[in-house]
Amino acid sequence: MITLLAITEFTTTALLLGAFGALLLASVLLSRGLDRAGVPVALLFLILGMLAGSEGLLRIPFDNFQFAFRVGTLALILILFDGGLNTSLGAVRKAAWPASVLATAGVALTAGLVALAARMVGLPWAPALLLGAVVSSTDAATVFAVLRGSGLRLKKRLGATLELESGVNDPMAVILTVALTESILGGGGLHWSLAYLVPLQLLIGGVVGAIIGHVAREFLIRVKLSTGGLYPVITLAVAFIAFGGATVVQGSGFLAVYAAALVIGNGAIPYRSALRRIHDAIAWLCQIGMFLMLGMLVFPSQLLPVALPGLALGLFLAFVARPAAVALCLLPFRFPPRETLYLGWVGLRGAVPIILATFPVLSQVPDAHRIFNLVFFMVVVNAVVPGSTVRWVTRQLRLDIPESPTPSAVLEVASTRLLKGELMSFYIDPSLAVCDAALSQVVFPEGAGAALVVRGDELLAARGSTVLRQGDHVYIFCRPEDRPFIELLFGRPQGDSAERSA
Repeated sequence: MITLLAITEFTTTALLLGAFGALLLASVLLSRGLDRAGVPVALLFLILGMLAGSEGLLRIPFDNFQFAFRVGTLALILILFDGGLNTSLGAVRKAAWPASVLATAGVALTAGLVALAARMVGLPWAPALLLGAVVSSTDAATVFAVLRGSGLRLKKRLGATLELESGVNDPMAVILTVALTESILGGGGLHWSLAYLVPLQLLIGGVVGAIIGHVAREFLIRVKLSTGGLYPVITLAVAFIAFGGATVVQGSGFLAVYAAALVIGNGAIPYRSALRRIHDAIAWLCQIGMFLMLGMLVFPSQLLPVALPGLALGLFLAFVARPAAVALCLLPFRFPPRETLYLGWVGLRGAVPIILATFPVLSQVPDAHRIFNLVFFMVVVNAVVPGSTVRWVTRQLRLDIPESPTPSAVLEVASTRLLKGELMSFYIDPSLAVCDAALSQVVFPEGAGAALVVRGDELLAARGSTVLRQGDHVYIFCRPEDRPFIELLFGRPQGDSAERSA
């Protein structure tokens, strides 16, 4: 009997894992077409999850909101940590104030406007306010998946504001959702103390995250590990400690995760490029798995009664609520009208609203399932309408700047020790003095030199006789103090290929 039970469990597990693997593979294979169309790939994962769910083709029974909430929270922690690792302090300095206002006042204004619209389509005030809070924040992973898929590079302040706001506005939505849920269950209105509790939680979360990030960075520098595979274990532990530590002291755990990663990612640490690559893969896996799982929670038969109000609210969020909130928040910062319009348009929703929508269901708030189904429509509409037009809108408003093509091969140094040096990739533009020059003719500082030349699909040895042609990508190694001179010769390094180590 035990043996038969074990065989049945193994068979069921194998079938579920096989189906999940097939869904992952199908999602990745189909994602390229959606990238070209500018539609967030996450939308595909959500639809495939629906096809696999209780009323889909695979008929996999799944309605465990508690499990989905816990897994979704874990995934959000890892996605935010990856976002912090890839955010530069330069971007934070350029956009700190406008992004902070958008991430707080902007979220609150968006929530209020959506609540007003939800009340007009028949929702009572309490669930209308809760719906507004749930959909009030943008999704960093979705925003930048669309931008990367569209091959766009935005102007510095605009890109920095969009990036930073998307990374730090989730805590505000979480705080509003939890506070409104507790208020509804308690039978009272919002307490005035929320006015200072929100900024206090954000402040505590930011400070705790920054402290944990600094401690973790020093630990990564000083600890001597036998294998590079243990470094991601440490950074994962840091993400969980930051979330748990900040939450315990009544701070925003999500902001603490982002702040800790921001400090770590902008410091000189061993294994830095490999850590970024690993966390990027983890974040993508979280995004895919979470949307597949959350799609399985949706019952298509329950969507029809809320289809029209859901579509109307989704369009209202895209065309009215988000743009109006952004315009009001950015008035003091004198953004050009086209940049304000763009920031209002590219406020895509993704995983966070769906995760937050499971919280009222778990808390057994009245109309919670209706809110969840409305959120589904609003996320889909927001992904399709603004998401598919991002490339067109960016170019129509002339907000993108030319970006050199990426090399077909990437050279990097992954070391478990902190090395004193930098490896940078440069694109050879015809305007550079080194274009059409042999490497022997280029005067490098002592201790610097070319390591590799990538020309199309060819890897060329960096010899003295090697001539740098237009369109080449050359990898240069130098000491940190020689970087300004190297940039005078070769221009700005490409992307994040510069591996800072000292």
